[in-house]
Amino acid sequence: MRTLIIYLIGLLILCSSCGVDPKVEDQPSLFSTEETPSIIKLNQLEEIKRRGTLKAVTTYSSTGYFLYKGRTMGFEYELLENFADYLGVKLEIIVEEDIDKLFDHLYNGSADIVAHGLTITNERKQEVLFSEYLHLVKQVLVQKKPDNWRKLRTHEINQALVEDVVDLIGDTVSVRESSAYMARLKNLSDEIGGNIIVNTLKGTESTEMALEKVLKGEIKYTIADDNIAKVYATYYPELDINVPVSFSQRIAWAMKNSSESLRTEVNQWLKSIKNQPYYNVVYNKYFKNTKSYKKRIKSDFFSLKSNKISIYDKVIQEEAGKAGWDWRLVASLVYQESQFDPNANSWVGAKGLMQMMPGTAEELGVKDRLDPHDNLKGGVKYLHQLSEYFNFIPDSVQRKKFVLASYNCGFGHVYDAQALAKVRGVNPNVWDDAVENVLLDLSKPSAYNNPAVKYGYVRGEEPYNYVRQIFERYELYKSFIN
Repeated sequence: MRTLIIYLIGLLILCSSCGVDPKVEDQPSLFSTEETPSIIKLNQLEEIKRRGTLKAVTTYSSTGYFLYKGRTMGFEYELLENFADYLGVKLEIIVEEDIDKLFDHLYNGSADIVAHGLTITNERKQEVLFSEYLHLVKQVLVQKKPDNWRKLRTHEINQALVEDVVDLIGDTVSVRESSAYMARLKNLSDEIGGNIIVNTLKGTESTEMALEKVLKGEIKYTIADDNIAKVYATYYPELDINVPVSFSQRIAWAMKNSSESLRTEVNQWLKSIKNQPYYNVVYNKYFKNTKSYKKRIKSDFFSLKSNKISIYDKVIQEEAGKAGWDWRLVASLVYQESQFDPNANSWVGAKGLMQMMPGTAEELGVKDRLDPHDNLKGGVKYLHQLSEYFNFIPDSVQRKKFVLASYNCGFGHVYDAQALAKVRGVNPNVWDDAVENVLLDLSKPSAYNNPAVKYGYVRGEEPYNYVRQIFERYELYKSFIN
C-alpha cells in the first residue's frame, strides 16, 4: 500500500510538471509546424528591410505631394525619400483619394505608414501609433473678405468678418467628418456654450479644396492648419485666416499599433534630421517660400491644376505614339536626359532634350539638335531603331528596359551583358535582377575580360541606375497623369 501511495504521488508530480491542462490539451504544441510561423514572424521594420520597400500612403496636395514641371515634389514626399534612404530601401507611394480611408491602408497591410500631416488627437491615438511630431500648427478659421475689400478700410473689412469664434454660434462651418477640424469644432461648441452647425464635406475633398470652395463662395467657412492656410492666402489674399480656433497642435505620421519597431526607427531618424539644416530647408521650401508657391499655382505644369508634364507634351505624345511607346515613359526619359531644357549641353557633346550625340543626330537626319521638335523626333526614332535589336525579347516591359539601357551606354555593351549572362546561366532576356546585374559587373576586369565580351569595359552603374530611375519616375507619372 505504501508503495502504491508513493507511486501515485510521483505520478501526480510528473503530470503537474508536464503542464497538462484538460482545457488546452487539444491545442497544438508550441513547436508544431502550424505554430512555427508565428514564432519567427518579422516585426514591421524587419519586414520593410526584408522586402526592400517602404510603402507609404498619402494624398495629392499643393504642399505634401504633387508633380511640377516633370518633377515629383512635396514636403511629405521629400521626407519619405529621406527616410527610405535612411533605411536603405526603396520608396513606394500609394495615393489615396479619400482622406477618410488613409488608416484603412494600415489595417489591411497595404501600407506601412500614413504620411499626410495628421494632427495627433487622443481619439486617433486609440487607433494608431504616432511618430514624434514633425511640426506644430494652429487651426484657423478661413473666410472670404467682401468682394470690394480692396476699396474698403480695415475696420470696414473687419465688420464684415467673424473676428471671434463666439460669433460662429448658430452659423455653419464646413469640414470633413473624420478630420481633426471636426473634433475641434465639437470641443469649441462646448467651450463657447453655443452650437456651431457643421456641414460635412466628403473624404475626397482635401483642405485645399475646402479653401477653394470658400474662395468661390460655395461654402461660408472652413478650418485649416495655419501653415497651409498661410501659403494659400499669399496667392489668394481675399481669404482671411486671422481667427485662431485652437492652441498649437502636433502634426505627425501614423503607423498601425503593432509597428512599435518602425515608430522607434522613425523617431530616431526624425531626431537626427531635426538637428540638421536639411529639415528647415525642406519645411521652408513648401510652407514659407510663398514666391515659389505662387509660381507653382500659376503654372500649367502643376499637377493639381492640369494634366500636363511639360510644354513638350504634345510633341512627345505624337512621336511616342508613332513608336508605340507610352508618352509618359518617353517624358520620363526626356526628364532624365535634360529635365526638359532644350538647350541642355553635356561635357561629351550631347545636346538638346534627348541629349543626342552629333553622329547619332546625323544618322537620324536631325539637322538642329537644339530644336525641340527635331530633337524629340530623332530621339524617339532612335528608340524605335534600338527596339529592333531586341525584338526577340517577348516581354514588352523588359524589352523597353533593354532599349533604355542601350540608349544610355550603347547596345553593344548591353549585348555583352546578355552574352555574359548566358555564360553565367542567367536568363539573357530578363533585365530586372538578371542582365542589369551582369551589366554592373562589366566595370570589373574579371567580367569585361571574359571571351564572351566584345566591347570591353563599361561603367555599368550608369545604365543600371538610368533604367531604374526612368521607370520609377514613369510609375509616378502614371499616378499623376492620365
